[in-house]
Amino acid sequence: MTTIKRVKILVLPVFLSVFLSACYMPIRFDAEIEIHRTGAYDLKFDGYMASVELYKGLKEGKIDAATEKEKIKIIETDFKRDTAVKEFKYFKQGHFKVKWHHNGDLIKTKSVSFFNSTSEYIIGMRYNKETRKISMTTKSVAKSAKQKLYDLGLNWTGKVRVFTDAKVVSHNATSVTENKRLGGRFMTYTWDVKNIFSPTTSMILQIF
Repeated sequence: MTTIKRVKILVLPVFLSVFLSACYMPIRFDAEIEIHRTGAYDLKFDGYMASVELYKGLKEGKIDAATEKEKIKIIETDFKRDTAVKEFKYFKQGHFKVKWHHNGDLIKTKSVSFFNSTSEYIIGMRYNKETRKISMTTKSVAKSAKQKLYDLGLNWTGKVRVFTDAKVVSHNATSVTENKRLGGRFMTYTWDVKNIFSPTTSMILQIF
């Protein structure tokens, strides 16, 4: 066996271990983004999420009730540091409800993401001032990690909707329709996320 192959075999379990013990993941959700060709945006996330670490520990009987309460406080504090979080409510088995809402100007801020942390990125947008393009994407997770989560009993489903009058360069939306509410050149791009193995949501817009 070559050194490179040995390294790959060693690194993969370590990566999965870190991923499974440290992240938050969506369970059921609706995400809506209104993005204008001027760069103005309005991003909303409404759904249920899970702490993989807490869920896994509770399922395996490694976390007792007292420790669960402590971890819930840490998670709540983690989320409420983000002022865009409008609601946080814990349910059970590491699952909680979150409502998040933020708006602004991408030309000025350059990027926006839910949740407001690089390590826990769920969905977000970035503006490239050189190309004047906006990229929108959901968090990309390796298929092997998705399988680990699914085998653990975790899955996700939901919808992502983008309302825009900007020029769409590329997208992998499930459907595209005219947006009668906003009118004009606005179109609605919808991603129907059926399960954890659905393709990563992605879109590139050209603004003026």
